[in-house]
Amino acid sequence: MTADTPHDLGLTEVVLRPVRGHHAFEACVEQLGTLIRLGVYPLGTTLPSERVLADRLHVSRATLREAMAALREAGLVETRRGRGGGTVVTMRPRTPSARRAARITPAQRADWADALEFRGLVEPGAAHLAAQRELSASERHQLEAAHEAVATASTRATHRQADSRFHLTIAALTRSPRTIDAVTSVQASLHEMLSAIPVLETNISHSDRQHLAVLKAILAGRAERARAAMEEHCDDTAALLRGLLG
Repeated sequence: MTADTPHDLGLTEVVLRPVRGHHAFEACVEQLGTLIRLGVYPLGTTLPSERVLADRLHVSRATLREAMAALREAGLVETRRGRGGGTVVTMRPRTPSARRAARITPAQRADWADALEFRGLVEPGAAHLAAQRELSASERHQLEAAHEAVATASTRATHRQADSRFHLTIAALTRSPRTIDAVTSVQASLHEMLSAIPVLETNISHSDRQHLAVLKAILAGRAERARAAMEEHCDDTAALLRGLLG
């Protein structure tokens, strides 16, 4: 099979599933990135057409193009124009973040996978507990200020730091030292993971909307809503990281 020959569509029909979850972008990146690493689409082969992929994943072509852009940024594929062109699996890291990702050891990948699972348990619980607390005026202002810092961050670096502070602020509102320690631990691991992938504006936009939903739920004292909003946020971030980091 060469780069000029599309991959066997029979396997595509078996392994590609309609995406689930609130945000199709992250789910597309996860499925396609995972299948590339598993060799379903080997090095040098051309991915199925945009029409085929969009139909199999049940997403719009616009969403699929955003996912493909993320895979290109991560160095997993490149798009070639002209006759015989298409999206070709290259596994060729071109950016500093992609080169960092290529150097990740199996042990590090396993540790990060565990951290994502742990985060999915800890942070929704922290949001639930924070929403149950009777927050003081100072605590409410602290949470609002932390959210505002993320929403108005002017650079990618300040956005990432403000993002961490927002999550740590939620943990602090639980007044539980063990919860604070747990969230601090997973945020440290998350920072390492996010540093190994490109900054993706689509994901940041989704993340910002989810942060707002978490903020509103906590301030309104809606514990179950706060948990659900944080679960959605953690799940989407985990899907993106699994797709780009393996």
